Amino acid sequence: MNLLKKGMLTKALYGILTAAMAVFIASGCTPRKDKADSQNESVQVNNESSAQKSDSASKNVENSTKEDVSDKKDLPKIGVIQLMEHTSLNIIYDSFSSEMKELGYEDGKNCEINFKNANGEMSNIPTIVQNFDSDKQDIVVAITTPVAQAAMPLTKTTPVIFCAVTDPVKAGVVTDYNITDKGMTGTTDAVNVEKIMELALKITPDVKSVGYIYNPGEDNSVSNLNKLKKFCDDNSLKLEETGIASSADLQMAANTILGKVDMLFVANDNTVAEAMPILMKEVIAAKKPIYVGADSMVMDGGFATLGIDYTDLGKETARMVDKVLKGEKVENIPVKVFKDDLYIYVNTDTAKELGIEIPDDIKNDPKFKEIKNKQ
Repeated sequence: MNLLKKGMLTKALYGILTAAMAVFIASGCTPRKDKADSQNESVQVNNESSAQKSDSASKNVENSTKEDVSDKKDLPKIGVIQLMEHTSLNIIYDSFSSEMKELGYEDGKNCEINFKNANGEMSNIPTIVQNFDSDKQDIVVAITTPVAQAAMPLTKTTPVIFCAVTDPVKAGVVTDYNITDKGMTGTTDAVNVEKIMELALKITPDVKSVGYIYNPGEDNSVSNLNKLKKFCDDNSLKLEETGIASSADLQMAANTILGKVDMLFVANDNTVAEAMPILMKEVIAAKKPIYVGADSMVMDGGFATLGIDYTDLGKETARMVDKVLKGEKVENIPVKVFKDDLYIYVNTDTAKELGIEIPDDIKNDPKFKEIKNKQ
């Protein structure tokens, strides 16, 4: 009996100890496992949060890029076509660009200015025009008569502002200076042939014959020739004319005609203006005065002219572009003619080389502007 009781007691104690060990194991190990799991879960949550932030940032960048691209697509496109490089046209484009900035237009920021130079090749102009038509410019600036004429097809869908078109009516780009119903308007650099010739006869009164060099392919030059013919007929002056197809023909043409006349007159012919240094070598060698149609040609060595400041042409062209971009219709903007702001430009370096004395009444004129040769 005692042994039985003792055995039963022993079994009971063993059971108690076993249960206690089970509780200890359960209570001692589980918390560490829970803590590790909690840390892993925290890392997982943090990683997911970082991934979400990274994804959000990527989306923000993507959206920002899309907005930038969208903004750029929405910028007004301003196409500019220049016939060639020479002082007159460069002055026009530089002053146009400066005035556009003054008016608040900055290329690449709030507008897109697409400048194209035809490099004196008439065949390049239609290609530029076609490309501008495909690219859907909001407005196109056409510098010179040939460019304005070639840009006429654009007017079906795009307003065109021309610049330095000598006779826009005869060129066919407007019906009248006040009737701009052909999809374009702009500024004219009309040459006052009569006043320039009056200046010539005042400075060099012994002139009896006049030579005229021009490109017959430029309507502006043909228009000026007709004006010159009338003046020479009215004033009993002999007129010699010679045409050139390119600036490569200029030296020979000048050499030939200078031997037949007392003075040379060159209007705003682009082909001649492009090669003024070549022409001036022949003029200085022949000791014959050369009167020109633009202030910029005086800067390139021409003796004298009476006319406009080509900087004003570029500025006024920019103002017209601004008006159209702000909603004004081309047909409501008349052609700008500079009638009053005319100046007497004399290259005193050329005068010295030719041995010509400038009369005091011309030098003292408030509109007199002395020009020196480019250094």
